[in-house]
Amino acid sequence: MTVLTNEDARADVLNRLRRAEGQIRGVQRMIEEGEPCLKIAQQFSAVRKALDSTYMRMTVCFMEQEMHEHLQPDAAQKENLSAMLKDMETLLARMG
Repeated sequence: MTVLTNEDARADVLNRLRRAEGQIRGVQRMIEEGEPCLKIAQQFSAVRKALDSTYMRMTVCFMEQEMHEHLQPDAAQKENLSAMLKDMETLLARMG
């Protein structure tokens, strides 16, 4: 089973999850304080988007890591591969 070994990518994913966790706490607080449902729904939407983008980022990091490990590209190819995966991440994020 593949694990995320890139420390920068791991830190990025964990930071994104911490932000989403803070947003979820904010939604809980809003419910406890009796905020309007529309405001709560907007925050739910923001949390969902944050989690979706985090999932997408993690998936692309795994793909990049596996491709680098199994294809063993040279430095120029690694740069091209990274750029291609970044573009793919951007395109896939727009689907949601």
